[in-house]
Amino acid sequence: MEHNTQKQSAVPMRGMRDLLPSEVALRQAVIAKIKTVYTSYGFSEIETPIVERSELLNTGEGGDNEKQTFGIMRRGLSLKDIKETDAQHDLVDGGLRFDLTVPLTRYYANNHAQLPSPAKVFQIGSVFRAERPQKGRYRQFTQCDIDIIGEESTIAERELLLATTDVLASIGFEGFTVRINDRRILKGIAYSCGYTEGELETVFIIIDKLDKVGLDGVATELSEKSSQPETVEKMMHFLRNISTQTDNTALLNLMPAEVDTDAITQLTEIIDSVEKLSASDCTVVFDPTLVRGMGYYTGPIFEITDKDFPGSIAGGGRYDKMIGKYLSSDVPACGFSIGFERIMSLLEERGSTLVHKQSKRAVLYDAAVVPTDFALSLTQQLRAENPGVTSLHKRKKNMKNQLNELTEAGYTSYCLLESEQVSPEFKDIG
Repeated sequence: MEHNTQKQSAVPMRGMRDLLPSEVALRQAVIAKIKTVYTSYGFSEIETPIVERSELLNTGEGGDNEKQTFGIMRRGLSLKDIKETDAQHDLVDGGLRFDLTVPLTRYYANNHAQLPSPAKVFQIGSVFRAERPQKGRYRQFTQCDIDIIGEESTIAERELLLATTDVLASIGFEGFTVRINDRRILKGIAYSCGYTEGELETVFIIIDKLDKVGLDGVATELSEKSSQPETVEKMMHFLRNISTQTDNTALLNLMPAEVDTDAITQLTEIIDSVEKLSASDCTVVFDPTLVRGMGYYTGPIFEITDKDFPGSIAGGGRYDKMIGKYLSSDVPACGFSIGFERIMSLLEERGSTLVHKQSKRAVLYDAAVVPTDFALSLTQQLRAENPGVTSLHKRKKNMKNQLNELTEAGYTSYCLLESEQVSPEFKDIG
């Protein structure tokens, strides 16, 4: 028989990665903490499919993420069909989900009759984006979402923020910052400067770059997109004015008359609750320049930043208009997503101690003199007697190296079976 001598690469596909046991252990420990806190707030875990219909993933509400969807070709297409088809939607009828919010809206519309009102849910799972891979950015990654559907008051925002800040505190984060704004405030600011409804998204995209390009950079981009210099000047005057303020109350007082007063009142309620009730030592900041890229946000929006990470580690907001496209009327909804991969990278850098070392012992047996059936039976008995880890291994020729390997894998003791007549005696690996 001929063998293929061409060596294949064992490296994962670009943008994907393998996880070692220690990495998986830390991820599972963090997920356990998250689930414990969310469950204590009355949230129930749900699951949505990783594959959704193409039209659901291309509504325009997912922002730039929609451009990064992994499409799935229609089943049964021939090469001739592909060559003769010009439109992508004739080839693709599904795709891998790029976030958890878009699938959640479909999930709620499909299952709301079996869900309580309001529905308090969370989901943790993989999402996929066909973006350019780089350090800390993958094509498959985990998201962790918490949502309240069917509650129109700010109790939703307040519970989401309190639960999320409690989660971060429980896994060792401290001194982080919660930034809060409202899409209605952003609109009021833009209207007061003279911008029209059709210009809003362009203006918001530019303002969202403020942290990266600074006031001068924003002024340049606004000027390039606007034919009315006085409108740009009004916006820049406002941005320069608020840049000198750090007090939340003072900033709220600077909002123009065009800003919805309900938005101001509700934002004040949210800020007060988080400042007074959060279990963490976070700082809550009203940031009138916070935009968040998703076009589906309708009210309060929020992000959490950490001093050791350049971007946000969590974000979310209210999206009252998304579910209504499936039903006869709109349904209020609000959600918050933890940047799971981002917090994992920070925890790994900080040498997190969330993974508790459990008792791990190894049973080594000499297969030349001890039957495997006996070794298996004895190990099963030992497992029943001890709730910790008891792992069975054949003894290797170089036992010193084998013990070193076991130590690296977290084992602290071992016993050696060289006869069926000898009772196991565990020794420390040292």
